[in-house]
Amino acid sequence: MEASFRRARRPDQKEQRRETILAAARDLALGKGVAQVSLGDIAAAVGLVKSNVLRYFGTREEIYLQLTMRDGTDWADAVRDRLTGASGIGPMAAALADSFAERPLYCDLIGHAETMLEHNVSLEVLHTYKLWAIDMYAKVGEQIIATCPELTGRDGSSVVFAAGAFVGRLYPLSQPPPALAELYAREPGIAGVFPPFRPTLQRFIAATAAGLPAVRDESS
Repeated sequence: MEASFRRARRPDQKEQRRETILAAARDLALGKGVAQVSLGDIAAAVGLVKSNVLRYFGTREEIYLQLTMRDGTDWADAVRDRLTGASGIGPMAAALADSFAERPLYCDLIGHAETMLEHNVSLEVLHTYKLWAIDMYAKVGEQIIATCPELTGRDGSSVVFAAGAFVGRLYPLSQPPPALAELYAREPGIAGVFPPFRPTLQRFIAATAAGLPAVRDESS
């Protein structure tokens, strides 16, 4: 495999190589979590040395930011489809929560975006990523406002931003390491303090959306 990778020169071959690396990084993250995957793991999965992987992506973090944008675009499209024809904060919150819950890798990526993935990448990569995020917030936000007439202006984008923040905190709690999972099994009282991911996410999104008009009125 190493030899064939070295021979690739045409744009289509280079693009295929990038796709192979991204697919390997995705599979590894699904298997053991984004934080546990090293650049060496990705290189080994595609039969390359690390220096060859770096010909196509500047860093491990860049690879996962690319996957964040891909999965985020898929999430945004799914939410907008689900919101078409829906009405009210409750259905909106359910649509967002369902779409997150169906995408565990995206939830994992969100949890590491600011703390890990936005570090050790180039200015150009960060510029592309931030523009993508702003556009995604705006597009989903517009659909949220269409679904929830009580929301106006930037409220829709604020709901999307808040939902991502909730995911970043709640999702890791739903994926305890083995020792913590054992503790929860032995001590249900401790486990019960940490709420289940999907219904809690829906409740937090709905509460945020319901509260935004009141906060806006107070500040005006």
